[in-house]
Amino acid sequence: MSETGVRETGVARDVRQFIVAPDDDGIRLDRWFKRNLPDVAFSLVSRWARTGQLRVDGKRATPGDRIEAGQVLRVPPAEPKPAETARPKRVRPPLDADQVDYARSMVIHRDKAAIVLNKPPGLATQGGTKTHEHVDGLLDALTFEAEGRPKLVHRLDKDTSGALLVARNARAAAAFAKSFSSRTARKIYWALIVGVPSVEDGMIELPIAKQPGTGGEKMQVDEKAGSPARTRYRVIERAGNRAAWVELQPFTGRTHQLRVHMAAIGHPIVGDGKYGGQDAFLTGGVSRKMHLHARRIRIDHPDGGMIDVTADPPAHFAESIELLAFDPDLADLPIEDVKFSETPEGKRRAISAAAKARRKERKGERRGRGSGSGGSARR
Repeated sequence: MSETGVRETGVARDVRQFIVAPDDDGIRLDRWFKRNLPDVAFSLVSRWARTGQLRVDGKRATPGDRIEAGQVLRVPPAEPKPAETARPKRVRPPLDADQVDYARSMVIHRDKAAIVLNKPPGLATQGGTKTHEHVDGLLDALTFEAEGRPKLVHRLDKDTSGALLVARNARAAAAFAKSFSSRTARKIYWALIVGVPSVEDGMIELPIAKQPGTGGEKMQVDEKAGSPARTRYRVIERAGNRAAWVELQPFTGRTHQLRVHMAAIGHPIVGDGKYGGQDAFLTGGVSRKMHLHARRIRIDHPDGGMIDVTADPPAHFAESIELLAFDPDLADLPIEDVKFSETPEGKRRAISAAAKARRKERKGERRGRGSGSGGSARR
């Protein structure tokens, strides 16, 4: 591209003229702008063409015209950018003593790079329309001896409780974000579900998309337009055919993934009326609150080693476990990293073999407990 100093009579002083360079021979005029004047928007080029201000060798031109080396392009003067009005800096109101105490009561792990909170159900992770109380608004209470404000690196639904990781500096935030995006981080959830899956250890692979007409507030399984979503589930213990205590491990991070997947296989999470309707609620005194809890998070530490933290379930979840006579000793199954590069048949065989081995171990433990306690039965 070369620019001439030629000015036409009666033409505004700042009108520009360019000679088409050999490298641009044969390209479309709109492509020339992208190459040589990238700051000029296509909408502006189109307007110049419509009003006759854009010319090639003195003739009116359109964005789709092909140009040749040596031709002279007449380009109107650059339009001044509107002055940017500085947005008023948002000032967060200072936290009172009760808010500081509340925020710090959630801390279950703290080191130089990370804080892990045990988020209670009913507290949103971030603010939004009509949401004024949230974890993000309490982070000023968690600076401790650090200089900067902690940063959220992932989210939990408002009604989901459990382990929530917070980075204490920008370097840690970048490292954690990389772990989540590369899927090396592992998150383990506990849930109570309605009914018992016929397969006790399985993988749900159903694509998820926003449900039309809900403004993105609700998701659905969508085989055509959905994004890939994978969830590993394992039954910890069952209460007859009425309910089951399960471990859930998401291998993708879609919105409401665990809730959508469990409802899709006919076993909604207890208390999740949004996806399970009335079928998601149990009788007999079981709480109507959602029974989904982020039990454990395991992620590489930016300074080496591993962060591996477990969070105790909230009161209503613990009460339901006791009410349904589940055995806490059977919980906290080992994390198994599933490799999706394996064939589906290979994955099924590996999962089946692991489940079979765990069942044998549990039977042996139960026999041992039974012989030592006089063989008392538990419903």
